[in-house]
Parts: sequence; structure tokens; C-alpha cells
Amino acid sequence: MANAHGVADHWEHFPHIADIGVRGVGKSKQAACALIAAVAEIDHIAPRTKVHIRCSAANDEALLVQWLNALVFEMATRGMLFCRFQVQIEGNSLEADAFGEPIDTQKHEVGAEAKGATYTELCVRRLDDGRWLAQCVVDV
Repeated sequence: MANAHGVADHWEHFPHIADIGVRGVGKSKQAACALIAAVAEIDHIAPRTKVHIRCSAANDEALLVQWLNALVFEMATRGMLFCRFQVQIEGNSLEADAFGEPIDTQKHEVGAEAKGATYTELCVRRLDDGRWLAQCVVDV
């Protein structure tokens, strides 16, 4: 969806020597989609099951790391992939519903395994146009 300046909200990957950088730009902090897309083709994941996630941290940067690591934990322990997120952030607390489905090797081409979000190249800030930029490096 484009903002008032005609710039679309998006997620993307950025290069890093050994791991992968994930970045989200938009009205909300969209780095979760970039994390999932680093693991599998997000368009092939169906939003069949809802998983509720809560986390908190001392600041926005640490909250991004906690949120992404909570997703990594849920994917690993439930054997799931996620494709859609409803996220609410109040202060330093985040509550989200992540929608996805169990990994199906016939349907999902799972590439790398996300081991965890790191503080490397960590940045969460509001851009001049009011959107958010949220990024960090994920250990794969």
C-alpha cells in the first residue's frame, strides 16, 4: 500500500557476510515478513492456524529482536511457517496473532533455518514520511 508520498510499504532482505539482514518499512514494523521470506516462500503459506505471541523489552530495538525471536521459537517448536501478522504495540509491549500452517515439505520449499534475530545492524526508527524502518541481522 502506498503512503501519501507514493512510496509503498514493503519488506526486504539486505546483504550480510554470513547471515541475512531483514528489513521492514511501513506503517507498522514489517520485519516479520522479511524473516519468514528468508526461510520459505511466504506466498505459499496459508493462514490456517492462529498463534498468539506476547513479548516486551526495554526499547523499540530490543522489542524487535524479542518479537522476531518469538517467531523463530514458535516456528521451531510448532513446526510451522507464518504468513500474516496482526500486531499491536503499546509502549514496550507487543501482542500479536501470527497466522500460518504446519510445514509441509510437498508445499513449502524451506531453505535456511532461522536460528535467531541478533543485535547486528539493529535499527528501529520513524522515517520522515511517518513510516517505520525496522531491521536487524538474522542468524541462519
